[in-house]
Amino acid sequence: MQSRKCTISAVVVACGLALLASWPIAAQQSGAPATVSAPAPDQLGWFARQWAAVAGLISSGPERGRAPVTGAPAGAPPPVVTISRPVVREIIEWDEYTGRFDAVDTIEVRARVAGFLNGVHFVDGQLVKKGDLLFSIDPRPFERVLDTAKAELEQSRTRVESTLKDVVRGRSLLDRRVISEKLLDDRENVKREAEAAVKVAEARVQTAELDLSFTKITAPLAGRISRSLQSAGNYVTGGGVGNQTLLTTIVTQDPIQFYFDVSENNTIKYKRLATSSGQTPGQPGAPIEIALPDDKGFPHAGKLDFTDNRLDATTGTLRLRAVIGNKSGLFQPGMFGRGRIAGSQPYAAILLPDDAIGTDQAAKFVVVVADDGTVSRKVVTLGPLSGGMRIVRTGLTAEDWVIIKGVQRARPGQKVNPKREPLQVSTAPVEAGAPTTK
Repeated sequence: MQSRKCTISAVVVACGLALLASWPIAAQQSGAPATVSAPAPDQLGWFARQWAAVAGLISSGPERGRAPVTGAPAGAPPPVVTISRPVVREIIEWDEYTGRFDAVDTIEVRARVAGFLNGVHFVDGQLVKKGDLLFSIDPRPFERVLDTAKAELEQSRTRVESTLKDVVRGRSLLDRRVISEKLLDDRENVKREAEAAVKVAEARVQTAELDLSFTKITAPLAGRISRSLQSAGNYVTGGGVGNQTLLTTIVTQDPIQFYFDVSENNTIKYKRLATSSGQTPGQPGAPIEIALPDDKGFPHAGKLDFTDNRLDATTGTLRLRAVIGNKSGLFQPGMFGRGRIAGSQPYAAILLPDDAIGTDQAAKFVVVVADDGTVSRKVVTLGPLSGGMRIVRTGLTAEDWVIIKGVQRARPGQKVNPKREPLQVSTAPVEAGAPTTK
């Protein structure tokens, strides 16, 4: 109000000075001589009338049409707020990660021999057992090769028998000095060559039998098979490295693996936890809880079985792997999931609802009320959510009374009328569901 009065006074003075400067011009317009001299009585009357009009306009104009401003009553009661003490609960902080499921074994089924496919003996996407027939290749060319190899083997054996008889006869003739020792040695060499030829023929028979067996392509392991990439009647190649025809793929189902990446800071944290407490979070053998995108909580349990030997220099992360049972076939290779591992030892944490926590440009804070009803503000350091409530790491004690409702009506240093109520905490477990998948 004082500043408003000063402003009006300044405007009035300015208008007066303007009128003083303009009175000769007014006199000139009235026909008076344009000389600077003491104002005549009629000029003074004109100046007085102009001054009165300006003063009346200034004094009445700003207030015209406005209701008088009145302050709040001096004896207004303090505002009513609801206060509660923080919840103290023993918890374990969990570190959550996003990862992808992958099969323990992935097999590419390829042809080992070349030929025309006779048939496909499975349904696309079905579960197969080890040894199940998947594809068959026309066996007739391989049967002919096997028959030829067997005939050559029989021929070699006959030659061995013939050379053996020559050696036996030669020894008797040598005893009677009918032939020379050189001739007997030659017959024995022919016999040894015939015996070696038998071994070569036997190996050819085995190779032909092996190639014939490759015309029936069976499942090398149990799992879920993909679609057939070749139809009956197509020619497939095989045998050489890099040119075998891919027929389909098989992935194992149970168990299944879960891959995820851990930041460098968390990797260091897990190392320190293992050193100080004997726990092994983030190390092979540590438990892990896993959830699919539509799961509530983390109902599937597994164990870590692999930690990479170095961090990725590009992303600054370490690759970890867990193994989870999958007898029901719920998990599929390639699925996304969320996993969590223990990131701390059990400890008593102070918890507050997020609604009771304020934010400004500098920090997070809560508004507390002293025993005499005086309001003050405390800066706090926050942690993750636990059971729907926020962990308060520093800045608050379990004995503080925090404003839960009516924060907007409280100002630091002001007194309020506090209404104490206990925080409503759910009796359900902190995380919905318990690990059940084995």
